[in-house]
Amino acid sequence: MRLLDLVNRQPLPEPWAEGDNIPWHDPAFSERMLLEHLSQSHDAASRRFPKIDEQVAWIHGHVLAECPSRILDLGCGPGLYASRLAALGHRCVGIDYSPASIAHARREAERADLPCTYALGDIRQVAYGTGFDLAMLLYGELNVFRPSDARTILLKAHEALAEGGLLLLEPHTFEAMQRIGQEPPRWRTQLSGLFSERPHLYLTESFWDDARAVATNRYFVVDAATGDVARYAQSMQAYTEEGYRALLTGCGFGDPVLYPSLIGQEDASQDGLLVIVARKER
Repeated sequence: MRLLDLVNRQPLPEPWAEGDNIPWHDPAFSERMLLEHLSQSHDAASRRFPKIDEQVAWIHGHVLAECPSRILDLGCGPGLYASRLAALGHRCVGIDYSPASIAHARREAERADLPCTYALGDIRQVAYGTGFDLAMLLYGELNVFRPSDARTILLKAHEALAEGGLLLLEPHTFEAMQRIGQEPPRWRTQLSGLFSERPHLYLTESFWDDARAVATNRYFVVDAATGDVARYAQSMQAYTEEGYRALLTGCGFGDPVLYPSLIGQEDASQDGLLVIVARKER
């Protein structure tokens, strides 16, 4: 794109039409994203380690009752949850789209001799394996998928679970998705950042499709030297609590139990997320 293309852009984007997602799979982007995952100055990509430790303790103690289990971590990133769960006696398989994150997770598992296996792939398409006691998809990742893809992922997770196995989801609340879609436009300049290693102008605009309950974020990155414009877009599906329940029961999970956070109680630092635990029923 050029600057004139930005000026003449479609005023209201069609959800998922301008890009399926931001480029997690691009090697250079994934290297920059890995730095964000591992940063201890913010919780933008992954939480800071003390919070992850607290959440893993709840998963280990409350969800798994401290029983050694086989765990499937979908969208595992650099293995920050799987590695900790493995250190507590569980066996973990992680799948993620980011080559840098998977490489980091594999290095850490080898270094600490952890029972973790990591696979690079799109969780909509790759095989998960079978016989898991727990499948989990955390930190709002379910919402970035079209409803049809979300259903595909949940059906595959259902198939991957052993009889009576558990699904652990941490999606966004409906209100959080609505807030994201209604944020005002913003811009800043950066010498380097997540979307580019070069000096650039970074613009973001957000949209809320009320009829379809979808938030869409557009990201425009204007190279400071050339004026070239790169556009990325990410759409996120909102669900009410009843919508989540219907989605899960339609995919074969029974009696979903909702919690306010991944520590099982209100957590002001994790506003806008909820936790759902559901058992494979049929």
